[in-house]
Amino acid sequence: MRRINRLDRSAPAGSGRRPSRSAVGLALASVTVALLTAGCSTQDAACGGGEYPVLAVGEAGSACVPDGEAPPKGYARYPKGKVPEHVGDKWDKYWETHTVDENGKAIDIPAESGE
Repeated sequence: MRRINRLDRSAPAGSGRRPSRSAVGLALASVTVALLTAGCSTQDAACGGGEYPVLAVGEAGSACVPDGEAPPKGYARYPKGKVPEHVGDKWDKYWETHTVDENGKAIDIPAESGE
């Protein structure tokens, strides 16, 4: 019986040959895509694609507005650099207990409108 060397390129398929470069490349590409898309899930995003989050003025609450549209009456854009991007992130948690006043200044949510 012939002993097969694992590095022998003439060995029949399925006999312990190393995978081809294209198979390894495909596997690496698949892993890369999986890792990159795992961080891009819209499941926990503050708003869906084509929308941005807005904050209720003077009380608890938020909403999502289509890109290119102004916030509805009673809502304002989040202060620059303090926009929640995902449910439960740093800014999402912060805005659970804060809001903005009519001048855009961050304030605690008034007791009567808090949960």
